[in-house]
Amino acid sequence: MESRSFQLDSQWNIIYYPPKPTGFGVFIIGDERHFVEENKCFWTQNEGKQAILHELKERGYTVFSSNLYGRHWGSIQAVELAQQVYEQVIRSEILNHKIHILAEGMGALAAIKLMEKMRGSIRSIVFLNPILSIKFHLEQEKEHKFFYKKLMRELTYAYQLNQHELENLIYSVNNELNFNQIPIKIVHVLSGGRSYNLSKQYKQIATPKTHPTFIVPEKKFQIGKICADFYRQYEVQL
Repeated sequence: MESRSFQLDSQWNIIYYPPKPTGFGVFIIGDERHFVEENKCFWTQNEGKQAILHELKERGYTVFSSNLYGRHWGSIQAVELAQQVYEQVIRSEILNHKIHILAEGMGALAAIKLMEKMRGSIRSIVFLNPILSIKFHLEQEKEHKFFYKKLMRELTYAYQLNQHELENLIYSVNNELNFNQIPIKIVHVLSGGRSYNLSKQYKQIATPKTHPTFIVPEKKFQIGKICADFYRQYEVQL
């Protein structure tokens, strides 16, 4: 069996099985384009993501992912479901309880909150072109009215707040990150103006654990290996 799908709170989730499992799991938390349906997932539809998934499976990782209500932007509802998905996978599969996370784009917002809720259950995290701050992301999008309005619609829907309440919440949050001693790696693919703007947030969010690895688009095929090599470093202690 190569994969298995299941539902939690009406959301589809999927588990991908490696040919030679090592007993370690990777939870993929995707970006804005991410989706999981009954028989398909963005990470098997997109060529680049499929290559990363293939590399992780070849290295023995059991990989799982969830739809998480679509464009959740790190909402409490999505974070709670992510924790439930983790608990369900650990109950049903033969895996070490300490997992790795691979979070892309807005998925990093959920992963950051998961670090607080699941301190003893996360082994390491790779952030891929992460959005680490909604506040910073909004400030960058203000220059593009269409994208700003679209983003605000998504945020108000995800957080179930009106725009005024949402802006008060976002601008009152401290952007200082606390990684709780969890090993972190940031991989940033430099492609296009918005990607370069995204990279600026690492300088604004002051922490010694957010130094990124920058790669050019032509080297994207290396991401799977970069992730697997990083994860392997933190599997000595079970």
